[in-house]
Amino acid sequence: MPRYNRILLKLSGESLAGGAAFGINADTVKQLAAEIAEVQHAGVQIGIVVGGGNIFRGISAKALNMDRVAADHMGMLATVINSLALQDALEQIGAHTRVMSAIEMHEVAEPYIRRRAIRHLEKGRIVIFAAGTSNPYFSTDTAATLRALEIHAEVIAKATRVDGVYDKDPLKFPDAVMFREIHYTQVLSDALGVMDSTSIAMCRDNLLPIVVFNLNERGNIMRMAMGEDVGTVIK
Repeated sequence: MPRYNRILLKLSGESLAGGAAFGINADTVKQLAAEIAEVQHAGVQIGIVVGGGNIFRGISAKALNMDRVAADHMGMLATVINSLALQDALEQIGAHTRVMSAIEMHEVAEPYIRRRAIRHLEKGRIVIFAAGTSNPYFSTDTAATLRALEIHAEVIAKATRVDGVYDKDPLKFPDAVMFREIHYTQVLSDALGVMDSTSIAMCRDNLLPIVVFNLNERGNIMRMAMGEDVGTVIK
């Protein structure tokens, strides 16, 4: 029996690249789609926000000489490409999906309308929220938090490359210690960098829990949705 009725799954753009520096790996997206569909079939309503870092990131070194607003808009469009790739993989295995974009582009995605998004979820469709918030200077972490609050998700499932939240970067420091549970305030005060500070503060102010877990371990999305002790809970 799932612990959560409705979740917001936050994926990085890099998670679609399959270990490559950039781009979209079809096999990786196919495997990810299969895991998401399995969780949806278990009765969990799923909204998804995908980053665009595998294609373009507005705050990357490549964008240093660009106007920040233009660079951020390019990053938002990158999330649309990723969202369409994930939608295609999901629909190839029979999942019903909708891509809803904060930037209107009627030929490829529905415009984001909160009540319509909730209705899609209630009808058993996986909803992929693209183009961030449509505003520059806001990350896809913040977009994920905003959408989670708007659709009344019970938790944000933050998929990462590591097992949870650590006191320092475990990819650089082998003695890093992982937290099983941590308070929003400590994440902010210690600048742990799991999500940007705006998104953490929004979750804190609205008492929305975050589960941070390792996406590279197959089955972790299902384990998280079922309430198993996986990753770190920020609450």
